[in-house]
Amino acid sequence: MDIIYYSTNRHAPEVDLATALLTGQAPDKGLYMPRPIPRLEPGELKHLAGKPYPEIAWTVLRPYAAAMIGDETLGRLCEDAYNYPVPLEKVTGRSHVMRLDQGPTASFKDFAGRMMGRLLSHLVEARGGELLILTATSGDTGSAIAHAFHKLPRIGVVVLFPKKEVSDRQRKQMTTLGHNVATIAVDGKFDDCQALVKQAFADPALRRLHLSSANSINIGRLLPQAVYYVYAWAHLADTKGLEPILFSVPSGNFGDLMGGIFAREMGLPVERFVVATNANDEVPSFFASGRYRKIVPSRVCLSNAMNVGHPSNLARLVDLYGGWLDEAGELKTRPDLDRINRDFFAVSVDDEETRRTIIEAYRKHRLILEPHGAVGWAGLERFLGEGKGTGRLAVSIETAHPAKFPEEIQALLRIDPALPPSLEGLDARPESFGEMGVDYAAFRDYLTKEYGS
Repeated sequence: MDIIYYSTNRHAPEVDLATALLTGQAPDKGLYMPRPIPRLEPGELKHLAGKPYPEIAWTVLRPYAAAMIGDETLGRLCEDAYNYPVPLEKVTGRSHVMRLDQGPTASFKDFAGRMMGRLLSHLVEARGGELLILTATSGDTGSAIAHAFHKLPRIGVVVLFPKKEVSDRQRKQMTTLGHNVATIAVDGKFDDCQALVKQAFADPALRRLHLSSANSINIGRLLPQAVYYVYAWAHLADTKGLEPILFSVPSGNFGDLMGGIFAREMGLPVERFVVATNANDEVPSFFASGRYRKIVPSRVCLSNAMNVGHPSNLARLVDLYGGWLDEAGELKTRPDLDRINRDFFAVSVDDEETRRTIIEAYRKHRLILEPHGAVGWAGLERFLGEGKGTGRLAVSIETAHPAKFPEEIQALLRIDPALPPSLEGLDARPESFGEMGVDYAAFRDYLTKEYGS
């Protein structure tokens, strides 16, 4: 099956996966979407019951990558990328937490970053030339991408992060690497960092730099994220009966949720998604009212990686439901909101409820959650509390290790979460990063000076 990738803004040529990976954002500033989305047959899904993560990754990614990379090579990349555990922790009844915090940066973004890095490295090696990755981060993306691409030949990485809105450990995971990884602290918000990156992609003066994105605007970030939804189902559900599953997803830029949506569109029996945001509630408000309003500036919350006032990936979700949301946040065509509200239960969780959830989850279940995972768990509890999923198989996604947020955990629970191996010794490592205001001309000059020769 030939899969092409079209732009959500509908004014760019259709491309293959390799081109979509290498360019990141479409020339018309839209985001690439696959057509058609391949399906896994019921028999294929049943066969995945209890299988190891790399095998499930190969099965899910193979239909997309077949035209670009051979089966044997893809299998080798999956084995190399996913060499760490994916715990599924039963909490109470049939409710579970999937801990995506065991990778090299203790964040769910390792799942996307490591596979994307290997795919892009394969492409660059096969085609020659060089590539410059631009990434904006509100927390964990930057460290995951920096580690995934660290020391890869012919690939440079520039990470922009909001100076005052990442934790110390999140920052140090990016700023202590060096080599081909450069980091810049921006005196602004995540949305400002993301806008600088998007403007660079659309700037004809920078085309010679061969820019690509490792943010979730790149389809290469989203396709690997479909895998862990299939993995959770394959290890928890009655696979013979194709039992449906409910997922609660803490959501900021909506890449994580889109990975789950791709899995569902591929045939995974997902009953519903709980979409849990922090106080940046533009998406729950949109689903409820049909009117989309960006939050500018985004609100500062404990779950800092979700401080997004205009999620890029909402354009993909809107497109999938027959609408059109452009990169500036203008809703040009309204999606099928009735169907959206049948498929999603969207809630906003403020900091007070986040803190309360961390305390109560530990008190009742000895479950240690960090702020982002707490938003997801609070959303699931609210959904189940309304009697909408009683007795159903449910999984809430924990997106980062609690040790990445030690001050909050210590203050609320009076415990010091044990460091995973990836964070040991991090606090003592020397940092190096640049600083910049929200000034595109200055950013363009920096890229030209450092990478234009």
